[in-house]
Amino acid sequence: MGPLFIFSDVPLWVDLLVALLIGIAFGFALEQAGFSSSRKLAGMFYGYDTTVLKVFFTAAIFALVGSLFMQYFGLLDLDLVYVNEYYIGAAVVGGIIMGAGFIMGGFCPGTGICAVGIGKIDAMIFLLGGFVGAFLFAESFPFIADFASGYYKGPVKINDWMGVSSGVFALILIIAAVAMFWLAEKAEKKFPNPNITNQF
Repeated sequence: MGPLFIFSDVPLWVDLLVALLIGIAFGFALEQAGFSSSRKLAGMFYGYDTTVLKVFFTAAIFALVGSLFMQYFGLLDLDLVYVNEYYIGAAVVGGIIMGAGFIMGGFCPGTGICAVGIGKIDAMIFLLGGFVGAFLFAESFPFIADFASGYYKGPVKINDWMGVSSGVFALILIIAAVAMFWLAEKAEKKFPNPNITNQF
């Protein structure tokens, strides 16, 4: 399984099968956490439901700390873990577009597919919009190629950019998560949930 030393000799089909099972488990976890609901997802941006922030922050910390422990015990080589290459302009514009789509559509790509899996019509329309957007991007790429591939910074890791070790960065992220959870609780108390108030 990729950079895991204990699975370094498994055939490719086993790698792909495990990836499929992980994907199914991830989709199941998203649905069980309520992430197939566009109202719950949009609630994060309006402040009345911060479940998404809490779950994904927890998942990020769990994955980060877990991978550091696995590397420490010789089970994982983090140098073999793929890191996305960083293009500043494309990242900023793409983030704005995705954020706007998230707010308007109520889904991100992963949760949208999860909602399609349980038959939600709004998610199907959202996913169709994603396909249209991908098609338009591909067709217009020759005109935006210079910008999209400009400001290249390579496969940058945040801890390298900050000049700290992976362990120190993990500690910083945990402290930030605790602060975000506290702020999230404050936000949920301050902003009423319209899905509840409208029922009365």
